[in-house]
Amino acid sequence: MTLSLPDLSLSPPTPTVAHFEAHRAALTGHCYRMLGSAVDADDAVQETMVRAWRSAERFDGRAALRTWLYRIATNVCLDALTERSRRALPADADPAERVVLRQSIRLAFVAALQHLPPKQRAALLLTEVLGWSVGEVADGLDTSTAAVHSALQRARATLAALDPAAQS
Repeated sequence: MTLSLPDLSLSPPTPTVAHFEAHRAALTGHCYRMLGSAVDADDAVQETMVRAWRSAERFDGRAALRTWLYRIATNVCLDALTERSRRALPADADPAERVVLRQSIRLAFVAALQHLPPKQRAALLLTEVLGWSVGEVADGLDTSTAAVHSALQRARATLAALDPAAQS
């Protein structure tokens, strides 16, 4: 009788498409909150999946797969926001988009987020909406906790200064 030793390799198994797809809905919500558009969110999630698939072999398991995917999605959204200038939200959304807006987050909050720079927007969404700790956000954005605290403080001050009547 031969005894076999358990596999003690430190690297996790390479994630599969099914692992990625399990997070698609949550990533879509996150990207929607970041970008303020359902169409842009779908594009960002698709780009997130492509980037994740291309770098799946480099996933080392130091963070949870969810955290790793959110980091990629946040960077995709930050890239998209950097590439385009600030745009106004559509005044009249079609019925399907209204449903997405109601289920995801109030339109006023999305409109207010448009006034925040990308890093502040990401920090605010990751902490306030997803409940991440400042340390997790710092890791996800590849920055320091002090920078995240500062971004959150500036984001909250900007949102507090906005006149809700001006958002309509």
